[in-house]
Amino acid sequence: MGAERKRRQVRGPHRRAAGLGALVVSGALLAGCASMPDSGEVRPVDSSQRADADSQVRVYGVAPHKGERPQELVTGFLEATTSDDPDYGTARMYLAKSKQREWDPAGGDTVVLAEPPQVHVERADDRDQDYVVTLIGKQVAKIDPKHAYKPEEGTYKERIHVAREGGEWRIDALPPGLVVGVADFQRIYRSVNKYYFAELGTSGRGKEEILVADPVYLRKRIDPVTSTVNAVLDGPTNWLDPVAATAFPTGTKVVDRRLSVDDSNALKIRLNKKAAGTNQEQCRRMAAQLLYTVQDQSAKVSQVVLQRENGSQLCSLAREDARKYAPDQAAGRGADQQYFVDAQHRMVSLADGDEEPRRVPGPFGADNALQLRSVAVDRKEQRAAGVANNGQALYVAGMEAGASLGDPRVTARGGVKSGLTAPSWDGLGDLWVADQDPDRPRLLRLPGGTGSPEEVQVPRLDGRITGLRVAADGVRVALLVTKGDRTSLKLGRVERRVSGGRLSLSVQELRSVAPRLEQVDAVSWAGGSRLLVAGNEQGGLQQLQYIDTDGSLSNASALPGITGVRGVAASESAAKAPALVAERDGGIVRLLPDSNWKLVTKEGSAPVYPG
Repeated sequence: MGAERKRRQVRGPHRRAAGLGALVVSGALLAGCASMPDSGEVRPVDSSQRADADSQVRVYGVAPHKGERPQELVTGFLEATTSDDPDYGTARMYLAKSKQREWDPAGGDTVVLAEPPQVHVERADDRDQDYVVTLIGKQVAKIDPKHAYKPEEGTYKERIHVAREGGEWRIDALPPGLVVGVADFQRIYRSVNKYYFAELGTSGRGKEEILVADPVYLRKRIDPVTSTVNAVLDGPTNWLDPVAATAFPTGTKVVDRRLSVDDSNALKIRLNKKAAGTNQEQCRRMAAQLLYTVQDQSAKVSQVVLQRENGSQLCSLAREDARKYAPDQAAGRGADQQYFVDAQHRMVSLADGDEEPRRVPGPFGADNALQLRSVAVDRKEQRAAGVANNGQALYVAGMEAGASLGDPRVTARGGVKSGLTAPSWDGLGDLWVADQDPDRPRLLRLPGGTGSPEEVQVPRLDGRITGLRVAADGVRVALLVTKGDRTSLKLGRVERRVSGGRLSLSVQELRSVAPRLEQVDAVSWAGGSRLLVAGNEQGGLQQLQYIDTDGSLSNASALPGITGVRGVAASESAAKAPALVAERDGGIVRLLPDSNWKLVTKEGSAPVYPG
């Protein structure tokens, strides 16, 4: 894009890169900078320091030059839209006067292309009075007006119309929204978890509140605190909206144009009259949404203070008092305890500091009451669910010596060639499992873990469920869906409906989370909006990687290479950086923080964290 000249101004801190006669700016190398510092020590810069420094760099567009041809004009416009200009003021200079005010860059989708778009110019008439400029590229994703990311591959082709105005070419018609290449997208945007309260119908945890992560992409360097707060007030993204609610009254807006965390690490926010009548409990829930959302971006936030339009206080919520609303509170306390099935098909546990696994008390472990294929531990680590080694029956039992095994809670249909998937507990105390019967596959939920199995409808399921992991919040479920010889990863929304006093559940609007992976072998939740996935692209080796629930690649550190993975386990808890556990080639390996994969046992299977 714009090969004939680069139309950006760069402003920000300059840093000398050891061994490079160039200026490092947002990952790019700009040679021949006149203001290169010529004194001071040379120090190695780690990735976190680079991120902090790069966040201060500003890239600004350049206004159109006199006498520019249509292709130069459109190229300059596209580059100006990728600048750090808050209101796209420079980009508007490329538009006809009639379009400058009405153009709304946020009014349509932001289209992400593999590379910046190719620009093709065609004359619209023989009088050389106007031109049609076609933009062509390979689309990889879209971000909708509510900032939600969606992987969507295809061919991008849109037209821009250019006409004379005052003797100069100007754009007088263009598609809604923006178009950017992947490199610019990664430079301009950041992933943010907004938080809303799970809507659980009449089930769940009574008056306890569960916050659900709702990932969006916002511009990095454009007043990040204010844009993040405004994004929360915009409400949940379209996909999450049916199962999540905001505590903010409809129409609530921020009064101040710019927000920031003060010297005492407090965030003070004045709200318009729509919020003036909220009671203390509702106000504290509003503050909790903002505290956890902004804290994801700045760990310095110690308190959120919500104020009326006149500056009087509505309520305040300190970080220590917000724990009851913590997004990971439903995930349970077990961030350092892993479980798996040993060589004798018994359930064992392994803590981060342990070198050897230990049999758990009760019928699944030390009491030797049942040989197991897979297990799941509830979030309080008091009960376990186990699928018998032949895959045909699901049992639930306490994790204490002498606990009764009891009768099977679910029996598979379809014979030994199908069987039950590994079970999964949500944070509400309910147990989930799928029957892989090829003639009548079904997804089941056991209320309270021991209630009668209830079938959960999954409309438009194209295949059968061969693996599942339910999020702690109970409103999202990751499914491995197999059709033919291919298994893909889908994320579903768990909707609850009450009819005639009876609660029914369904999994709606399945969306592909890892469309580039031809085969997905294993999945685990690894945070509020992050999944740990083992799979491979077409013709490639298996990879273990983090993927965000919106389908974008996580910004988490890359994992050490590993292949032959059949099962993975990660923790949803944000309390610390827990170990990762994987089943590989019939054995169990573990990855502790700041280390490499280490063999735990040569024989073992089905690793899990509580959940």
